[in-house]
Amino acid sequence: MTTTSSTTASSILPSELEDLVALFDVRGTDDPTPDADREAALQAPKFGTVFSDHMARITWRQADGWLDRRIEKYGPLQLDPAAAVLHYAQEIFEGMKAYRHDDGSVWTFRPEANAARFARSAHRLALPALSIDDFVGSVAALVRTDVDWVPSGEDSSLYLRPFMFASETFLGVRPAAEVEYLVIASPVGPYFAGGVRPVSIWVDEDYHRSGPGGTGDAKCGGNYAASLLPQLLAQEKGCDQVCFLDATTNTHLEELGGMNVFVVMADGSVHTPELTGSILEGVTRSSILQLVGDRGRDVVERRIPLAEIVQGLADGTVREIFACGTAAVVTPVGRLAGSTFDHAVAGGEPGELTMDIRHELTDVQYGRAADRHGWMRRLA
Repeated sequence: MTTTSSTTASSILPSELEDLVALFDVRGTDDPTPDADREAALQAPKFGTVFSDHMARITWRQADGWLDRRIEKYGPLQLDPAAAVLHYAQEIFEGMKAYRHDDGSVWTFRPEANAARFARSAHRLALPALSIDDFVGSVAALVRTDVDWVPSGEDSSLYLRPFMFASETFLGVRPAAEVEYLVIASPVGPYFAGGVRPVSIWVDEDYHRSGPGGTGDAKCGGNYAASLLPQLLAQEKGCDQVCFLDATTNTHLEELGGMNVFVVMADGSVHTPELTGSILEGVTRSSILQLVGDRGRDVVERRIPLAEIVQGLADGTVREIFACGTAAVVTPVGRLAGSTFDHAVAGGEPGELTMDIRHELTDVQYGRAADRHGWMRRLA
């Protein structure tokens, strides 16, 4: 039974957060969104299409380090056509949410874990490491500035997108000497409009998201770009999402295009692909490992053969499959298909443990349940 994860990072105390936020110079927009327009946008926000009035920003130069911490007006970026990111894809990002609780306060979930993963991604892409303090401080400073953009209502939140890219004007293959870090925010509604529904998964045997020694465990855009064609092909097969196999043997489950995957066995144990360097270490993933372990179930991180899962769905030894990530939290899988198989999962309905874990995790995030593990951080 394994529940440990390297996503853990030391917590920032509330008093320390105040000092971190104070480092950011707030340069408010001269053209704020009218209250009525903002409220209209918050009524039924569509993921990633509407953005708050401001963005957090820090600049890095090789000679000076990180400088000019500020909150500024949200708007287009000015990039030279020779900016390194446009040619060599030296960039990384994170995904988080800010949740409004019933008392009006605003919280986020395990930001130090996202900050630690952001630093690991930066190392892999030869980008400068941003400190956990600057990462969490930038998120808090932006949310406090645009706190009115945090929606209320069931499963609504303010999606936060920290990202970093090579901004230096230079056409040469080497780490950039100038980098920009930003955080933008977008109000979002429920991931599943009309209620949670199982998704169908196509297991792709022709393409791979990453391979040994690659960037699979870094959250960089190239990994997601590599998943887009297989995703389109999965949709042509009548499936919602694509699941990738390992690049070495093409026989073991790895992850979906943007989510980790879990398998619930008939004996009650919960299995997930082990972190081999080609799988993203999800913050939601590690949280689920903890919650499942809390229930006294065996939690197994291992290499999972596709053939075992296909057989298990046929003979009943596999009871549930679900995926997880920041956007959807927990997504039940109702069908698993491939070139030689097509099986319903849990009768095509959301699995019992799947939904129990989803409810428990979202109840913690929205303040409806006790935060037993100290995961939540108040931002405003």
